[in-house]
Amino acid sequence: MRAIDFLSVKERRRVESAIKAAERNTSGEIRVHIERKCSSDPRERALRTFHVLKMTDTAARNAVLIYVACQTRKFAVLGDKGINEAVPHGFWNDVCGVLGEAFAQERYADGLEQAVVMIGEKLKAFFPYRTDDVNELPDEISFHENDGED
Repeated sequence: MRAIDFLSVKERRRVESAIKAAERNTSGEIRVHIERKCSSDPRERALRTFHVLKMTDTAARNAVLIYVACQTRKFAVLGDKGINEAVPHGFWNDVCGVLGEAFAQERYADGLEQAVVMIGEKLKAFFPYRTDDVNELPDEISFHENDGED
């Protein structure tokens, strides 16, 4: 399966709309990245992707990445320094639990949408929207058609 085919166009729009809605209430940034394969630890791959997508460049260091390797069925959720220091211990595991449950039922868009909403609520609590906020990262889902390596 190609990464771009993991979600239908309608499902991609739904997830991207959830990102936009969540970011209207926070200065935080949420990205979803989907690639075909991950042949290593998904958290390590997500961390590399986090840097490639320049997610550490946000002013408040409050970006969150939902990383999915669709063919190898791996995923991870990573937050930058600012949000990691704010969320309760185990929060990212809770988000992964929601993703895992939905993905097990092949409800991929539902799981991503629920995860975005959960993350958005935490970002809103710790990094509320300010009138001078700018959208620092794209809201569109990013894709990489890889062979599991960089």
